[in-house]
Amino acid sequence: HTDAAWALELFARGSERRAYLLKERVSEPAQLVSAVREVAGGGSVVDPKVVEALMAANIRRRSALDQLSQRELEVLAEIAQGKSNAAVASSLYLSLRAVEKHINSLFAKLGLGGETDVHRRVKAVLLYLSESGNDVRGGVGTT
Repeated sequence: HTDAAWALELFARGSERRAYLLKERVSEPAQLVSAVREVAGGGSVVDPKVVEALMAANIRRRSALDQLSQRELEVLAEIAQGKSNAAVASSLYLSLRAVEKHINSLFAKLGLGGETDVHRRVKAVLLYLSESGNDVRGGVGTT
């Protein structure tokens, strides 16, 4: 499968002596023998389709937070600290209405606009924490 999650799990501890080939793309026995030799020699072999899947997954993952403005990231960082809208407004010297607008905008940009079966605020914070590399105690950092 060209599943990025499987590839990431396989290479989680490094790429040495590992291969990820797609059986439908290994058309010649010589290709398989060559891959086995490469891995046996300490190298790695990854099918180009798997590399494409990894790159696409990385782009999708990064693009979610990259769409947010600096102010929206600041608001999200404050929310990640557990602050209410009023506390965010006070901390960032914004009106409560401005905070609400930023929150609605970031929900929309993160694709959390119309979801009714999840707590959008919690989901946004989880996305922020998992993708930004930020610690909630430290606020907004560079990714």
